[in-house]
Amino acid sequence: MKPGSRAAMASPPKHKKRRTAETTETTEPPSLGRRSLLLGTAVLGAAGTVGATGCGRIPSGDTLARLKSQRTVRLGIAGEAPYGFIDEEGDFTGEAVELAKVIFKRLGVAGVQPVATDFSSLIPGLNSQQFDVVSAGMYINKERCTQVIFADPEYQMLDAFIVPKGNPKGLRSYQDVVRTGATFATGTGYAEIDYAISAGVPEKEIVILQDPVAGLNAVESGRVDVFAGTALTGRSVVKKSRKAEATEPFAPVVDGKKKIDGGGFAFRPTDTDLRDAVNTEIHRMKKSGELFRILRPFGFTETEMTMLTAEELCA
Repeated sequence: MKPGSRAAMASPPKHKKRRTAETTETTEPPSLGRRSLLLGTAVLGAAGTVGATGCGRIPSGDTLARLKSQRTVRLGIAGEAPYGFIDEEGDFTGEAVELAKVIFKRLGVAGVQPVATDFSSLIPGLNSQQFDVVSAGMYINKERCTQVIFADPEYQMLDAFIVPKGNPKGLRSYQDVVRTGATFATGTGYAEIDYAISAGVPEKEIVILQDPVAGLNAVESGRVDVFAGTALTGRSVVKKSRKAEATEPFAPVVDGKKKIDGGGFAFRPTDTDLRDAVNTEIHRMKKSGELFRILRPFGFTETEMTMLTAEELCA
């Protein structure tokens, strides 16, 4: 299931999803994961007891050289499929984890040690030395770019709707929802709330459901006409459904502009050399097609491949 959160829009909306802009307080519980949780000073305080011990171990100099010497890199993950999670066999895996294994081996660091934490603690944990890099497919946005630096995204994420088989109302955009008067639903804290409101869906008429599975059930039972989420989630949820399908991926239009998000590795602001080394490998893998081969087993399609840069997403 995807998760995946969204970057903040030009004016801060009332509802944000896990990858939305960071604020000064955490407004949703850690269990909601990466699309819903907000990072901020309150989380930094909560992580203080953990980070205190790490501060005394802050290294100086070349981080990549240190990692080569240690022969191990610590990866901060959020325990969320398909990005970084523990599988049924008890092994750490996920698109970001498997990608990190390949990249760091080529950089001379054979050992990979995933460190699972709440999504809200990833940036505080990174900056307090609990791990060396965030490898959780974190959405890149302007607010996060003031706290960490990012490699260029390994994927982009578009939206999709879960609709009844045959898509009888022809819903392929938020504007279509408004045009047809369709009953619209999405998940708790999802950025899709803001996308719908921006398109003209009355906020009071938006049905908020717990997760995409609840959304699928609501569509199948006819309680709602559409459930909005990410394309990756939509594809995954409807696989075995006889009554519902996912629409083709699309970019929400906000203030006249298409909204496309991308996720990638995050580093401490001082680790520019390490970020650049990882970036070099990512670009080689994009060019050769190897990146897609690594991500494909986790549900990604060519639609999610991107040439966006972190600089563009940070702007």
